[in-house]
Amino acid sequence: MPSITRDEVAHLARLARIELTEDELDHLAPQLEQIIGLVAQVSEVAAEDIPPTSHALPITNVMRPDVVVACLTPEQALSGAPAAEEQRFRVPRILSEEA
Repeated sequence: MPSITRDEVAHLARLARIELTEDELDHLAPQLEQIIGLVAQVSEVAAEDIPPTSHALPITNVMRPDVVVACLTPEQALSGAPAAEEQRFRVPRILSEEA
């Protein structure tokens, strides 16, 4: 596999708009090369007969049945509101009409 050059790291940094010092470029080039090598190893192991998974173990969603319970009336819900209008909370305007 071809190695990642310092110039390629600098090019990637420019594309990502990341400012890197000379020392950071020298430090990151071998690290990126190692990361790409490890990704290549994983790609070699991946087989078409193995389905992709998001978790190593099966996950079961724990669901409870919906139960209808009594809820607040609009009057009860708005009883502690500082201001209400047409069975809604009244809040101060924060955007102009033009927005």
